[in-house]
Amino acid sequence: LGGSGLDRYNLQLFKNLLTLTHFWIIPMTTDRREQQHPLYGSDRQIVNTILSGEPTDLNLAELARLKIRYRGFPGARDIQKDLDKTLANWKLTEEQLFDKTRELHNSMRLYTVRARREQEDWS
Repeated sequence: LGGSGLDRYNLQLFKNLLTLTHFWIIPMTTDRREQQHPLYGSDRQIVNTILSGEPTDLNLAELARLKIRYRGFPGARDIQKDLDKTLANWKLTEEQLFDKTRELHNSMRLYTVRARREQEDWS
């Protein structure tokens, strides 16, 4: 770079940006800590039920719902493993599961709407 004040200023800005990137961006993207899902407790109970159950319409819908909820979630590895185990036990692929549950949702109402305002499920 030349000796102008503007070049030195731009160089200093670039160095500051690198410093910020080093301290703020890199640690945030490399943090691999497991997270606790807020609905882990109730979801664990559902997983226990479907893991030991048969592929009924409701169990298929619950399995699909939980597969979607925990897809890519950085935690609850035990739930994710048991969901995969249930698929294997029922001799289904994820694609087959989603096809079946799509058909079920198009042909019947699997869930009823409850008027509970104190707990909302945003996942």
